[in-house]
Amino acid sequence: MTQEFTITKKVAKQGSNAIIILPKILQVKPNSLVELKIKVLNGGNQK
Repeated sequence: MTQEFTITKKVAKQGSNAIIILPKILQVKPNSLVELKIKVLNGGNQK
């Protein structure tokens, strides 16, 4: 069964990495295969 969601999130920072945290409501289990498409809506603070 394929489920499809659209979410808009800010990219967080963890150490030197930029990360996206998935909401718990999505209930994505470890080792699940997902397709992730990213569209940057604004540039944020670019260096």
